[in-house]
Amino acid sequence: METEHRPINPDVPFLGPTRSPAPNLRGASSELEEILANADLPRLRCIHLATWTELRTLFKLAGPAIAVYLLNNAVSISTLILCGHLGNLQLAAVSLGYMGIQFFAYGLMLGMGSAVETLCRQAYGENEYEMLGIYLQRSMILLMVTGIPLAVIYIFSKRILEALWEPTDISSQAALFLYGLIPQIFAYATNFPIQKFLQAQSIVSPSAYIAAGVLTVHLLLSWLAIYQWGWGLLGATLVLSFSWWLIAIAQVVYIVTSPRFKYTWKGFSLQVFSGLWSFLNLSTSSAVMLCLETWYFQILVLIAGLLKNAELSLDSFSICMMILGWIYVIATGFNEAASIRVSNEIVAGHPRSAAYSVIVITITSFLVALFLAAICLALRNYISYIFTSGSTVAKTVADLSPFLAVTLVLNGIQSVLSGVAVGCGRQALVAYVNVGCYYLVSIPLGCLLVLKCDFGTRGILTGMLGGTTLQSLILIFIAARIDWDKEVENARTRLELDTPEDNEQPNLA
Repeated sequence: METEHRPINPDVPFLGPTRSPAPNLRGASSELEEILANADLPRLRCIHLATWTELRTLFKLAGPAIAVYLLNNAVSISTLILCGHLGNLQLAAVSLGYMGIQFFAYGLMLGMGSAVETLCRQAYGENEYEMLGIYLQRSMILLMVTGIPLAVIYIFSKRILEALWEPTDISSQAALFLYGLIPQIFAYATNFPIQKFLQAQSIVSPSAYIAAGVLTVHLLLSWLAIYQWGWGLLGATLVLSFSWWLIAIAQVVYIVTSPRFKYTWKGFSLQVFSGLWSFLNLSTSSAVMLCLETWYFQILVLIAGLLKNAELSLDSFSICMMILGWIYVIATGFNEAASIRVSNEIVAGHPRSAAYSVIVITITSFLVALFLAAICLALRNYISYIFTSGSTVAKTVADLSPFLAVTLVLNGIQSVLSGVAVGCGRQALVAYVNVGCYYLVSIPLGCLLVLKCDFGTRGILTGMLGGTTLQSLILIFIAARIDWDKEVENARTRLELDTPEDNEQPNLA
């Protein structure tokens, strides 16, 4: 049985677990509760056993999610790395194109696709299995249509970037990079709904195997296109689009041919078109908060492109962002694990276990983030050479590394605490905290330090650090004030309201 993964999107409502949680999670939950409730155990022995039990469960949950995210991320990041070694101008161009424009499409498509997970989880919990396939098809149709205006934005990306006062030479190369990503938009429209469809059924491993296989093919084709055939940026992104389509097609084939989907995928149906408008409304609202978070990073990159030495600023800042992105993937796995563990324990009526899980996961994530931050500091003079061979860029990245390291450590804390709040059904609160800290603290502070104090890229990272610090303090305050006994009662009430009468549908959990 695959482990269940909770959504990390701030607007996804708490639905409780599926009607039959995965056996390994139930066993871990009851085992942890028995250990904590055993008054005969010496205190140190109790802490040792409880911590070990929780760590085993944590890595069973976080491990598959981290693997899938890292592999999917590696497909795109490897293209940026290979393009970066063509020269500093090319690295600046792909950074501006990827983070300045492509993030817009990514955030919008992923946010709209998140509506599938909300509806599929509820349908799965209510044993309405055939509706999962209907929701999947509705989402794919809507995202394909949404991809058309996004493709127009890519076509006119050069004019858009120049209108935002970005340098002409960098904008021209960035536009060339984006032309090859137009097919990727429609691969997103297929891939994101499928991922949510699979996650709603707690199916994770196949996506990891597919991504690993495609990554191998992608690296070979990218090396040939860029360095052997001389196709440049356009060729690199065409290969990237091809690789994302390979992932999408492989997952479609898996769903259509695998017997485990015989209840949740019944083939194409005209019923798909009957609820498109209401589905569009849900998808749009689902995308708003996630778009606000992804646009935050876009704004920071665009600000970097306006600095005096735009090429150097974009190169150094984008390298820091890509490193942060890699490690954020790991934090996201702990975020989902925290959300699952908290929601499972409070629904099971174990407030003591829920509180203990939060402590163990938070400390573990903090230590992992601290270890990775230490590696970044130790390799600060060399880490940029992964992305480019420029020595000036390497020196600038080394100067920015202390700011980056502190941000990494804070992200290790706030990601877990965000997951804790989501597990308690407080998605809206987390969303307001995140967006408020981004747009009311990070961006204004960064702009002030850049424009008034001439801090350059250090000013942007300092603004990020200020927002992340406030974000972490607020989430620590929220977590410290949680009444776990009350959360158990609230979860029971929600579960009673959401649990339908038993029917004759087969139980797939």
